[in-house]
Amino acid sequence: MKDQIITLAALCQVANLVQQVSRKGQADESELEMLLNSIVETSPQNTLAVYGGELSKIRAGLILLIEHLGDNKNDKVKDPEFTRYLISLMNLERKLVKQPKKLALLSERIEDTKRQLTHYELTSDPLVASFASIYSDIISPLGAKIQVTGEPNILKQKTNQYRIRALLLAGIRTAVLWRQVGGKRRTILFSRTKLVQLAKQLLASLD
Repeated sequence: MKDQIITLAALCQVANLVQQVSRKGQADESELEMLLNSIVETSPQNTLAVYGGELSKIRAGLILLIEHLGDNKNDKVKDPEFTRYLISLMNLERKLVKQPKKLALLSERIEDTKRQLTHYELTSDPLVASFASIYSDIISPLGAKIQVTGEPNILKQKTNQYRIRALLLAGIRTAVLWRQVGGKRRTILFSRTKLVQLAKQLLASLD
């Protein structure tokens, strides 16, 4: 279940960064880099290696997971938009895995993008645009598009659109990994208390 916590925490970070970009036009650069790197980390030694190999890299995600899945008496912490992003990413991943040709094409496009790393930084505009185009070409046509809400003026800017799509691609990567390590939607429904307890233990180990 530890691997499930790691991937679920990372998925929470994706949703949170999408909100940061759509509302403020900016995102935590270290988190952005970590999540984009998860897309190109295709042969990891273990689950944590996908996210930089350090539990501290997903600290923010662990906190978000506890806030949104825990029995928090302050309902203001619960964010329907945040939850919608998580569910939408999981739904898109389920559609993706049912289409082997799309999965193969996704792998090919990611490998092509990895080659650009010899010329560009991971968070550079050309790389982010490449990730965004992969999402638009392969993931978006799968079904109901994820409706990202935020400040209209911010969402109109191409740079922000690309960052959001690149983050959503990282979310799909994480949703695939979540399923590979045994995560299921019913896990969230029926094992929520256990997930939160373990997330709290992992968070405490960082202090």
